[in-house]
Formats: sequence, C-alpha cells, structure tokens
Amino acid sequence: MHVKICGLSTLEAAQTAIDSGADYLGFIFAESKRKVTPIKAREIIRNLKGNVKKVGVFVNESVEEISKIAEYAGLDIIQLHGTESQEIASQLSLPVIKAITIHSIEDLLKVHEWKTEYILLDLPKNQTAPINKTLNWEEMKGKLLYSNHIFLAGGLSPDNVETAVRVIQPYAVDVSSGVETGGVKDLTKINKFISKAHLKEEELA
Repeated sequence: MHVKICGLSTLEAAQTAIDSGADYLGFIFAESKRKVTPIKAREIIRNLKGNVKKVGVFVNESVEEISKIAEYAGLDIIQLHGTESQEIASQLSLPVIKAITIHSIEDLLKVHEWKTEYILLDLPKNQTAPINKTLNWEEMKGKLLYSNHIFLAGGLSPDNVETAVRVIQPYAVDVSSGVETGGVKDLTKINKFISKAHLKEEELA
C-alpha cells in the first residue's frame, strides 16, 4: 500500500514521513492554512534524504504557473484539486493526480471520464472535519474498477486507515489533517498512520 502525506510545510515533518515509509509527499500551493510558497517547498525538497515522489497540489491554476512552480520546486507529480478539465491535465508534462469530490456513489462514475495517471477520491470540503467523517467505503466497495490508480482520501487517520485499506484496497491512501494535532503535523501520528496503512498482501485477503 502506497502512502501520501499531504499538507507538509516543514523539513522535520517531511523527513519523518520519508523515514516512516511514505511514498508521496504533498505540498499545497493553493489557498489553504497549509499553503507553502514555492521557495519554502524548494528548500524542504532540496534537503530531503531518501527516495520519494513530491506532489504539488494546485486549484484552478494556469498550466504556465503550475509548470513554473513544478520546475522551480522540484516536483514529480501534479495534483489538480479544483474544477480543472481533462484538457488542462493533458497539457502538463508531469504525471497528474485528479481529485474528485464524492458527494454520492454516482460520483464514482466520474473516475472513468479521466485519462490522468491517478484519481484521488475526497470528501466535500465542508465534510473534512471531524476526522471520523469518511467516505462510505462499504458502499464504494466493488464499484472502483480501476482501484490500481486510486488515491483514497477523506477523513483518514491512524485509527481508521487499516479498515479503509482492507475494504477498498486502493493504490494509495492520502492524509493531511488526520496526522495533525492542533493544526500542526504530529510526527508520532505520521509514523503510526504509515505503519497502519502498510498491510501485507496476505493480510488483505
């Protein structure tokens, strides 16, 4: 199981994620309390030790601006988390994760409309808190025909990620607020989340 720790803004948290076994680190360049500047992201990325994919999260930004920030900061993947079109995604030179907001089970049909490398399934913005609010995994089970490229997000935490992995068996799980305490990345929670997510194949059977 692959793991993405998102909303990183410090070298300590990012390095802890790598040391704990994260595969993807997410840096938010859109308006958010976790937003980082390209300069800050570049500084963190340049000082990381270990092999991990760096993801830049953008919301309705221009292709030119995304490309400029990606090159400057040293990103490997672009995450589009707004109302971007397939045309926008196709113009980007890096692999793309397209976030889809799941209001109801019918929204899963949108997965098949996209030709991006990955799809991220998330809760509507007004439902990302409290942490125990998640997507309906049991209802989704069996309806994700392309789970081999699905990032599962939305209310995940160290306490529920193991269940999510067992039920959905996505390509990756994605967490931000679920590994925070008081709005700040909690190093212990990061380590615990990754440990819980890394189930062996035989444990998923």
